[in-house]
Order: sequence, then C-alpha cells, then structure tokens
Amino acid sequence: MTNAIDLINQATQIIAVSPNEAARVCSIGRTTLYAALSSGELTSVKIGTRRLITLEVLRDWLKRDETTAGE
Repeated sequence: MTNAIDLINQATQIIAVSPNEAARVCSIGRTTLYAALSSGELTSVKIGTRRLITLEVLRDWLKRDETTAGE
C-alpha cells in the first residue's frame, strides 16, 4: 500500500488519485470526501469502474475551502 508521503513525493508524475488516496493525502475522512463528491463540490472522472480525482481539482477544492474557512 502506498503511504501519503510516497504519494506526495510522486505527485509530479501522478495526475489523478482514487478517492481513498485523495482522502489520505488531504488528511480527511473518506466520508467527508465522498460527501463533497456527492454534492458536486468536488469533481471526479470515471474510467470504466474506476473513479479518479485529478490532483489539480483536489488542490483547487482545498484552496476554495481554505478561502471560505478564512472569511
């Protein structure tokens, strides 16, 4: 299993991660991540049966939340 530090170190090569990996990288629960996906607050791509979240979308979502929390 890949740990979060390895994932961050490989981020220049990886362009998308699974919801489980995204939750681990962001240090949030899977439930929180799936709630954001369900509400449309966070978008993903589905290829076959696999759901992926691009790192760009993940960074944008975190920045949006950071701005909202700071207000």
